[in-house]
Order: sequence, then C-alpha cells, then structure tokens
Amino acid sequence: MRLPFLGVAIAVETRKAAASGTLRATMVLVGSGIAILSGAFALARSNGSGIMAAKLALLTHGSGWTGFIEIAEQITAAGVLLAFGIGMTWIVGREFLDHTVSGLFALPVPLRSIALAKLVVALLWCALVTLFTVAALAVVGLALGFGAPDGDALRALAREAALCLLTALLSVPCAWAATLSRGLLAGIGMAVALVVSAQVAVVAGMGEWWPGSAPALWAIQPEAVSAGELALVGVVPLVFGVLTVAAWSRLELDR
Repeated sequence: MRLPFLGVAIAVETRKAAASGTLRATMVLVGSGIAILSGAFALARSNGSGIMAAKLALLTHGSGWTGFIEIAEQITAAGVLLAFGIGMTWIVGREFLDHTVSGLFALPVPLRSIALAKLVVALLWCALVTLFTVAALAVVGLALGFGAPDGDALRALAREAALCLLTALLSVPCAWAATLSRGLLAGIGMAVALVVSAQVAVVAGMGEWWPGSAPALWAIQPEAVSAGELALVGVVPLVFGVLTVAAWSRLELDR
C-alpha cells in the first residue's frame, strides 16, 4: 500500500465526511444529548426526595462535578456505541447506498487504501464527537453551578473522553459488516449486536473480560478492570480493521 495513495484517499474521505449532514447531526445529537440528560438527572438527584433521586443516589457516589460525570459515563456506556456504529457504517457503507462504489474501480487509488482511509476518517470523526461531548458536559456543568472543574472533575472528564475513544474502537466491526452486506442495515445490526453482547457479558459476570463492556465498567469503577483486560479492546479494531480492508480489496463489480 503506497503512502501517497493513502494520503490522497484520506483527504478525499475527509471532505466527504465534512460535507455529510448525517455525521454532523449525529455528533450534535450525541454530545448534546449526553450532556442534557446528565444535567437533568443530576438536578433530579440533587433535589432530594423521590424515587428518581433515590435510584440515582444508588448509581452515583459523588456529588457536584463527580456525580454529574458519573451519570454521563453511564449514559455514554449505554448508547454511544450504537451512535459510533451508525457513523462507522455510514462512512464505510455509503458508497453502496449511493451506488458510487463502481466508480471507485476506475480510480488509480487501490480499494484497500480507500477502505483504510475510511476507517481512519471514521475514527477521527469519533474523536470529534468525543471532544464535542466533553465540551458540552463542561458547559452544562458550569451552567448547573458546579463551579470551575477541580482536579477530580478534570480526571472524571478525562475518563469520559477515554470511554468514548475506547468505545469508538469497538465500532470497527460495523465497517466489516457493512462491507460484506454492501449496505447499511447489517452495519447497524452489528452495532446493536455489540451493545446486546456487552449487556449479556455483564449479566453473566464476565464483563471485565469482554471487550465490548470492559471500557464502560472501567469508567464507572476503574479498580474493577485491570490494564490487561482493558488492553483486549485493542484487539477488536485490529482484527476487524484487517478484515474490512481485505474485504474491500476483494470487491468485484458483478457482486
């Protein structure tokens, strides 16, 4: 794979992603949704009595910034993988949806370079979503009157960012599913399957060993997940990234 080809492919895919209203809307909805929901739950918890306040008190241990980010981490763990999976599927699979994939065969850039560029841009988009989410949480936290973030608050925000980035790596299988099916539905279905498998692993008591659930468990309770268990997350993008690039390199016009 020639680096000049890869650079050109990344530049083109970046322009496509920047022009996509779907990706912009998803970023805004994810970031603002997490921040607003976390703020609403934090207010409900601080208002004292009530069933909602009692349940939230059991789910969070801190107050102020710490409790606010703990709520955000649980919302992120529940929903951001699905959002990242949809974005990953869109970036990799839109060529099939728009029926432009046949035109890629006429380009001098190899299909494997295009596939790798799509994965790189998709992960960069996930990083932008992460930054937007953390910024939105900071704005909402300040609006709620928590004051300037202290050391504990900054560490909590950093943990939220790490949770988002680790979850982004887990969305790479969606690119592989979208490539094999030549469409978007299989990629979205893969995202749902990843979310469900994470829930099943937690219920079965093996959540810390399952890459799909380890980041969320680590963010909520860092001492519950070891560095080795968390490192298993890196296997997912490596394996499915290779599978995705290999699948693109074998694409044929008549299939």
